[in-house]
Amino acid sequence: MRRTTVLRSCLSAALLLSTVAAGVGTQASAADSPTAADRAPASSALITAMQRDLGLTKTQATARLQAEATARTVERAAERAAGGSYGGSWFEAESGKLTVAITDDARRKAVEATGAQVTLVEHSERRLDAAMARIDKLDAPSGVSGWHVDPKSSSVVVGVVAERKNDNDVQAFLSQARQAGPVTLDETGQAPRTLAAGTVGGDPYYTGNVRCSIGFSVYGGFVTAGHCGQPSAGVRGWDGSYIGNFQGSSFPENDYAWVNVGSGWWTVPVVLGWGTVSDQLVRGSGEAPVGASICRSGSTTHWHCGTVLAKNETVNYSQGAVRQMTKTNVCAEPGDSGGSFISGDQAQGVTSGGWGNCSSGGETWFQPINEILSRYGLTLHTA
Repeated sequence: MRRTTVLRSCLSAALLLSTVAAGVGTQASAADSPTAADRAPASSALITAMQRDLGLTKTQATARLQAEATARTVERAAERAAGGSYGGSWFEAESGKLTVAITDDARRKAVEATGAQVTLVEHSERRLDAAMARIDKLDAPSGVSGWHVDPKSSSVVVGVVAERKNDNDVQAFLSQARQAGPVTLDETGQAPRTLAAGTVGGDPYYTGNVRCSIGFSVYGGFVTAGHCGQPSAGVRGWDGSYIGNFQGSSFPENDYAWVNVGSGWWTVPVVLGWGTVSDQLVRGSGEAPVGASICRSGSTTHWHCGTVLAKNETVNYSQGAVRQMTKTNVCAEPGDSGGSFISGDQAQGVTSGGWGNCSSGGETWFQPINEILSRYGLTLHTA
C-alpha cells in the first residue's frame, strides 16, 4: 500500500516539476480568452481513457478535447451576445461545435459571430430557471429521481423511475410540475443513491466507518462530498493516520464539504489515475458545456470517462433533494463519493451519487467545483 502511494507522490512531483520547467503559471479559473491551460496538450493516458470509455480513436479524442476547450470560451461570449434571448447551450460532439439556443432570431448573427451554432427555441433560460425554482419548492416522492433545465427540449426534464411512473404520488407531483412551466418526462431505470461506503480498504479517506474519496486539493485542504461527514468530524488517510477535520459540510440541499490538511499531509494539484492512466494535473476550473467529455477518479472504481448530460439538476435522494448538480453518464460505485470529476485539465466537481455500476453502466451526478470554492472562500490548488 505505501509503495503505491509513494510512487504516486513521485509521479505527482515529476508532473509538477515538468510544469514549472515549461513555465506554466497558476490559474484558478478560466478567463474569456484562451489560456495556456486551454492550449496545453492532453496527456497520452487521458487520451487512452477516452478511447476506452467513449469509443474514440486517438485522433478523435485529441480533436474533441481541443474543440471542448474552444467551446468553453465560446459559451461565455455567446451568452452575452444572446442577452435575454439566451436559452442555454450544449456541445455537439459530432460537429465539434457549441450550439446555443435563442428565443429571438434577431440575435442570431451576433451569437454566430462568437463561433457558435444557433437554434431557435420557445423558452429562454431565464423562463426555464424560474420554472425550475418553482418545482424545487415541491415535495418530491421517491419515485421521482430528479429534474433539470434542458436547453435542447426547452423544458424542465423530470426524471421518474419507470416502474413507479403510475404511482398516485408521482402523478400528483408531475401535475404540479406542469403547472410550474414546460415539463418533459424522462423515465429512468433506478433511483439515485449516494456513493459512500463502509470501511473496505483502498486508497481513500475515512471518517467514522465511512469511506469516501478526495476531490480536489485547495490551499489548506481538499474538497469532497458533504454526505461523507459532518463539520468537526475527524478524517483519516489510507494508512489510518490523522489528516484533519471537516471544516464545513452541507447535505442535503447541497452535497459539498472541505477538509483541512495537516499532520504531515500535503496537497498537490493532481487527480490520481490509479495506475489506469497517469496522474492528471489540474490547471483550472473552467466549466465544461453539456455534451463535453468528462472523466472521474474514485477510490472504488478508479478512472472512468463519459459525457456531461445536464446541468443544474435537482437530484431527489432518499435523504432529501440536492440542487444545482451536474448529470453525467460516467459510472460510479459506493466509495467513489467525493472523488474528482475533471474535463481535460479543468476541475469540474466532486462525485455525489448515482445509479447503476461500472459493470452494467449507469449515471452519476457531481456538485460543481466553482460553487464549492465560492461557498467556503477556497482557492483551487492548480499547476
